[in-house]
Amino acid sequence: MEKKEIRKVVFGRRREADPRKMLADSEIICKKVMETEAFQNASAVYVYMDCKGEVCIRPLLETAWRLGKKTAAPRVTGPGEMRYYYISSYDDLAPGYYQIPEPVTQEEAHDETALLIVPGVAFDKNRHRCGYGQGFYDRYLAAHTSHPTIALAFDFQIMEEVPADAFDRLPQILITEKEVFQ
Repeated sequence: MEKKEIRKVVFGRRREADPRKMLADSEIICKKVMETEAFQNASAVYVYMDCKGEVCIRPLLETAWRLGKKTAAPRVTGPGEMRYYYISSYDDLAPGYYQIPEPVTQEEAHDETALLIVPGVAFDKNRHRCGYGQGFYDRYLAAHTSHPTIALAFDFQIMEEVPADAFDRLPQILITEKEVFQ
């Protein structure tokens, strides 16, 4: 199956999923992330801002704030380019690119060892990732290779196979409500 077809299938699954179950599963996924050595040792965590049926990262983000970890979220800064900016609350965000919440803060994050939480439309058990097709995360990760990376997904986003391109960047760990892939 091509990535375009995979996106169509997974978007359909998202629309059909029970929102209450997705929130409960998000809690399970975030708890698993917080139990990882990568999260526990991180002084900074770069997150995505969930939307359109992605794994809700609120429990993860609020725990990071409570623990005093620096947090940053991405902002699209130009064609095909995103950068991370520090946030300390949801007040630091406003609708941005495609109405996805983005930081309105001006302090750019430059912690090359921050734990980076990666979103995706679909994955396979080998951690190959299908994103939204814009390449933002692949480009960012190609330029910033020191980040430990954890991708979050619901079990229904795991496909038999996701086609891999040479420029694709695999997350080191993939966590669903049911499994952890490394």
